[in-house]
Amino acid sequence: MQPVIFLVDIQSFYASIEKADDPILQYHPVVVSSDPERPNGIILAACPIAKSYGIQNADLLWEAKQKCPDLVVVRPRMQVYLDTSIELTKILERFSDQVEPYSIDEQFMDITGSIKLFGAPRQIAQQIQTVIQQELHLYARIGIGPNKVLAKMACDHFAKKNKTGIFGLDKEKIAEHLWPLPIEKMFGVGPRMSRHLRQMGIRTIGQLASFPLDRLKKRWGINGNVLWMTANGIDLSPVSTKSFEQQKSIGHMMTLPRRYHTAEEIQVIMLELCEEVCRRARSHHLLGKTGQVTWDGCQRQLTLSHPTNQTILLFRHLWDLFQRHWDGEPIRFLGVQLTQLVSDHHVQLSLFEQDHKQFSLGYVMDDLKKRFGPTAIIRAISLTPAGQALDRAQKIGGHYK
Repeated sequence: MQPVIFLVDIQSFYASIEKADDPILQYHPVVVSSDPERPNGIILAACPIAKSYGIQNADLLWEAKQKCPDLVVVRPRMQVYLDTSIELTKILERFSDQVEPYSIDEQFMDITGSIKLFGAPRQIAQQIQTVIQQELHLYARIGIGPNKVLAKMACDHFAKKNKTGIFGLDKEKIAEHLWPLPIEKMFGVGPRMSRHLRQMGIRTIGQLASFPLDRLKKRWGINGNVLWMTANGIDLSPVSTKSFEQQKSIGHMMTLPRRYHTAEEIQVIMLELCEEVCRRARSHHLLGKTGQVTWDGCQRQLTLSHPTNQTILLFRHLWDLFQRHWDGEPIRFLGVQLTQLVSDHHVQLSLFEQDHKQFSLGYVMDDLKKRFGPTAIIRAISLTPAGQALDRAQKIGGHYK
């Protein structure tokens, strides 16, 4: 039997939750903004009414207000959105034990084994829509396909524009529905890749599907093969309930509240980011072999002498790396990452240094924060004007809880 995969997407997730919680907002144009008090705040979500004015996600708040003077602006409540996403997963798990969260508002599910229990795929999709509407007061769009990539494109390009909010896209339909679309509409093709493809004369998904595979592989290797497979509706990746268990990297990035000009200011943020990255590594009992620092379009990495999740050790290496490559210009964005992760169950300790004390200290600090809150113990440098640790402790994903 051919697999049947759903991609379940919640319409205007953040904004829809706000409307569900406050019925007064039901018939008003509502947006969720990263910072409602700042004109340059970013629109994180816009309800369908707000979108009818031309407002889109990632617009600046002042731009959105120009398009719609009566706009209702709401501050994000990230903890509520996360909790709702978990509730959504629980609803989907009533219909299948194969549910894979793809993002906070999108989830894949394999319902192949559920058809004998709940009916035909479209019937199951309608049942899921009904339960989500009744229990969460949210509207779900569902793409149906024989694999994840077709289910995703069925949802993004057709279910969202369909009155029923449901659309099935199998390999027999891709020539009619998928191939005429502009190449930018294909899953996995961003602005840069679309420019490269257009320069090669590839303007539609269908043209990519019929393009010589050997030329794509010669230019992009494995990625070229993936592009060709996607255009032809081929995807071998299964729906997995363990997609987040094997992390390949742990990172934390931050857009700074202002431009940081001096090394002393930047040093504070880098130490805080190293602290967070190493804390997350320790929480998963992982060490990283490679450290990476990113700032304002620049990126540098190095291989550590031995895998670590020690804050100070990672910071010293990355700070030295940053200083060697920083041009002295003010920065607005900084990120730190650990890659090539390995288990911390087997640690090579030095016979001559007291690394094991530092190694254990990090876990003790993590335990204190877990028991008494993220600000129970912080470094003194975070109390300086450049520090952001206290403010970040009130946020999830860069936005207030």
